[in-house]
Amino acid sequence: MFTVKVRDKEYCFTDKIILKQLAKELGIECYVATVNNRLRELNYYINYDCEVEFLDLNHFDAVRVYETSMRYLIIMALERLYPEIKVRFSQCVSRSLACHIEGIKDKVDAKFIAVLEEEMRQIVNNDYLIERKKLSKEEANKIYHAKGYYDKNEVIKYRTEDSVNVYQCQDYINYMFGYMVPSTGYLKHFNMKLYHPSFIVQFPRAEAGGNIPEFEDSPSFGRMLRQAREWSVLCNADTIAHLNKHVEADTVVDLVNMCETKHNNMLAELGMKIKADIGNIRLVAIAGPSSSGKTTFSKRLQIELMTQGIKPVKISIDDYYLDRNQAPLDAKGEPDLEHIEALDTELFNQHLLALVQGETVDIPHFDFKNGRRVSGYKLKIDEDTPIIIEGIHALNEHLTALIPKHQKFKIYISPTSQINIDNHNPINASEIRMLRRIVRDAKFRKTPPSATFSMWASVRRGEFTWIYPYQEQADYIFNSELTYELGVMKKYALPVLESIDRNDEYFIPANRLVKFLKYFKDIDDGYVPCNSLLREFIGGSCFYRR
Repeated sequence: MFTVKVRDKEYCFTDKIILKQLAKELGIECYVATVNNRLRELNYYINYDCEVEFLDLNHFDAVRVYETSMRYLIIMALERLYPEIKVRFSQCVSRSLACHIEGIKDKVDAKFIAVLEEEMRQIVNNDYLIERKKLSKEEANKIYHAKGYYDKNEVIKYRTEDSVNVYQCQDYINYMFGYMVPSTGYLKHFNMKLYHPSFIVQFPRAEAGGNIPEFEDSPSFGRMLRQAREWSVLCNADTIAHLNKHVEADTVVDLVNMCETKHNNMLAELGMKIKADIGNIRLVAIAGPSSSGKTTFSKRLQIELMTQGIKPVKISIDDYYLDRNQAPLDAKGEPDLEHIEALDTELFNQHLLALVQGETVDIPHFDFKNGRRVSGYKLKIDEDTPIIIEGIHALNEHLTALIPKHQKFKIYISPTSQINIDNHNPINASEIRMLRRIVRDAKFRKTPPSATFSMWASVRRGEFTWIYPYQEQADYIFNSELTYELGVMKKYALPVLESIDRNDEYFIPANRLVKFLKYFKDIDDGYVPCNSLLREFIGGSCFYRR
């Protein structure tokens, strides 16, 4: 006999029980579960004392499982309708999946979408089982080759293990590099929309309370995604296998320099745009999600403007935090330092306006150790000196309301690559940022990876609340991805991630990243310039003395 604790109630069993069955008996809607804090698929069975938490679509882990399963469903339906079809997924606007189609004569139009959706709904309604199976690499290669998944054949060469997991549903077999729901009946919630030259699929999101968010087009972000895709093809690094071939062919130095030159060119373009309107611009505001490289970017922009004869001054938004005891509280009753009301926005506005008007201002300093503001330094600027600010709220008009809009130049920065594991498995930009943060936290802040994982959900919620709603207000979007970076970060990230014990609650997400990173061939960090944005995370930057 063993005891299972669910929602503070205990249940006794004599025989093993599958999580899916237990959830059904308790009337709980869920898509994945944690058992003793470890993420488990619903087909997992338990026969030991444990505590189970069933996760619905209010949880990011459940949404990841849902999205992975949705890609599987889409390809399964498409191949039933068009056996010769070639499909590639990528990130898209409005937090959706973009599906790019090749190999068919039919036009992707409203009729195409209607037929596909009908097939998908039929598969969902039939509630087919999705079963995980372990195959040898040779067996998997034969299946992938027979199905025309040559990109999967290419990437499997770099798999260190001898076996491969696949999922089978009816006669369809594929692997999507992530956990799956136990059957197709779980995938009832999705919307489909034409989005030339492809179509997009929306699905429930944790930050939307488990609902499908209303579609919001993002022209600037959409352009950045398209440009990132074109860049990955230009570099011949649109998949892990293609990136690895740069290492094998000894062309990786060229790739590194191409990526760094792209950043240099974008900075030069930015400098010229700001100089062209420098008679008006008094404030340059930089915002982006965590680990986008904002700090190094702002330093490099400052230098770029200096080459244009402009001498900007930088002010830290962090120095305008209210004392810790005045900060708004989050859902756990703790100070919410990501909330805009954690900042003294009134004082910040007053100081910006006073500086622009030529007055001398006493800039405060925030003592994070003691959680309060202290005296800082005096500042007075010339009338042609723009002020640079960077932080999560920098694009929010509330923070800079006293400065007229035509006197502000807003920049949104984020790493958005279009490199895939294979055609069916895009690498999400948030994964790149998470790896950057794990490496930086461990190297410079002595923060263990479990602590970084534990904060990540809160970080993401803050981004959806305070950053993404303002990205389309930007005058310029800077894509801070470096297509080669995961090959460099591998040697820094793997030891940190592998230090997480198997019994740690974050072992599963850490192990998922470990398996994913092992596909990359190492790229020597000696190739990375000292002023690269990547140096902010791996060390060796000429801008910092650690």
